[in-house]
Amino acid sequence: MYSVYFTSMSREQKKLKRVDRMNRNGEEEVAEKRRRRRREGVQVSLRGGCLAASATAIAVMLMATEKGVADIYGLPLPLNSSWSFSPSYQYVVGACTVTVLYSLLHLCLGIYRLLTGSPITPSRSQAWLCFIFDQLFSYLIMSAGSAGIGVTNLNKTGIKHTPLPDFCKTLSYFCNHVALSLLLVLLSFIFLASSSLFNVLVLSTL
Repeated sequence: MYSVYFTSMSREQKKLKRVDRMNRNGEEEVAEKRRRRRREGVQVSLRGGCLAASATAIAVMLMATEKGVADIYGLPLPLNSSWSFSPSYQYVVGACTVTVLYSLLHLCLGIYRLLTGSPITPSRSQAWLCFIFDQLFSYLIMSAGSAGIGVTNLNKTGIKHTPLPDFCKTLSYFCNHVALSLLLVLLSFIFLASSSLFNVLVLSTL
């Protein structure tokens, strides 16, 4: 009788342990899914931030046009400035346009996968592709920003060996818009670099 009692007790304990183990596994699975969803939400937010920064940089740059008159040794010099006159600023607009399209594609895909419950990066190969393309677009946007900063600095300081003045004193509207656009380009680079870092984190978990 005692052997039957102990046997039934051991079976009940095993069942309880098995149920407890299943509950713990289920809780861990739910917690891991929540962590993954939070991480993917951050990824989608970074894509949205990059899209917004790049699109705003384009809009601000396109508004960078102004006319004025500079005074050189008492002689009036008419000035007409526009972003389209500079190949560097054209490069900024082109790089930002491509980045907007790239970010929009990833943002739409990420939102769709979040809504359907599927993982944003389902495989290591896709994570590697996202990492590589994020790196490429980061270098592209940074090179465009560097080119634009060089021209903007020249407009601000003028050319010391010639009587050409500081154009930004006369064309302040133009210079302020260009500077704001380049600041947004830098912000777009930060979003892309952060997204690339998150891809590294995803690769470590796949």
